[in-house]
Amino acid sequence: MNSEPMEIKDIDLTLIDDFPNHPFKVNDDEEMLELADSVANNGVLLPALVRPKENGRFEMISGHRRKRASEMANIPTIKCMVCNYDDDTAAIVMVDTNLQQRKNIPPSEKAFAYQIKLEALKHQGKKMILTSDPLGPKSEMRSNEQLSQDTGESVTQIKRYIRLTNLVPELLEFVDEGKIGMRPAVEMSYLDEDTQRDIVDFIDENECFPSHAQTIQLRKMFNDGILDTKKIVEILSEEKGNQHEKLVFRGDRVRKLLPKTLPAEKTEEYVCKALEHYNRFLQRQRNRDER
Repeated sequence: MNSEPMEIKDIDLTLIDDFPNHPFKVNDDEEMLELADSVANNGVLLPALVRPKENGRFEMISGHRRKRASEMANIPTIKCMVCNYDDDTAAIVMVDTNLQQRKNIPPSEKAFAYQIKLEALKHQGKKMILTSDPLGPKSEMRSNEQLSQDTGESVTQIKRYIRLTNLVPELLEFVDEGKIGMRPAVEMSYLDEDTQRDIVDFIDENECFPSHAQTIQLRKMFNDGILDTKKIVEILSEEKGNQHEKLVFRGDRVRKLLPKTLPAEKTEEYVCKALEHYNRFLQRQRNRDER
């Protein structure tokens, strides 16, 4: 990392390239519209961070959303701090600044960000070992422990996040949406792409997501070499303990519709018959509308 003071200057947006494999999405959502309005009225308050490239262009390290907001506000330049970071330092700073500045980061973005930073830390560690005194102390913190300290996540949780990078995009999207939990996702990350896509097909057809226990079973059979499409369907078709959604009714609202003389033990039967009657009424209406 260069210790020289950073130069601050306005740079044309067309000269700034995104960071390679930037893990954080830049969406034209409501927050982006608000940021664009702020930039249009007040300019970019916090300069972006870039580094020069050999061809006279620049590479964005931190400020992808500010750059996009400037584009939307029709402002041709953005105020930037220009640094001379090497590849590893640039990757680490890119991840750290985005983790600090962004809110509600989805698992997929954390997964690829942690992977990028871990690889950079490992590479830095190897360079330190090669250039250090062979007779000196070797107490350098391991890369995953350093990442754990920097992010506040346990080493185990970081490993789980990084496993998510092995998922096909469809499954990873289900994780981001909260439809698949972290542990089932980690189990499926050990399956090959064809098997994962068979699972995606089942989910799309049945709108049913695998449980942790089911994914453990899938992974075991995959490791044993006996998992095929038929067995995937069989396993995922098994009824899960929490598969049935609980119906919750407001007691006071339902009670007003029940006869006052109806015994409590007859309530379920009464409600079921009322629903059957109402469903027949709706079917008759549909039949009339189709004539």
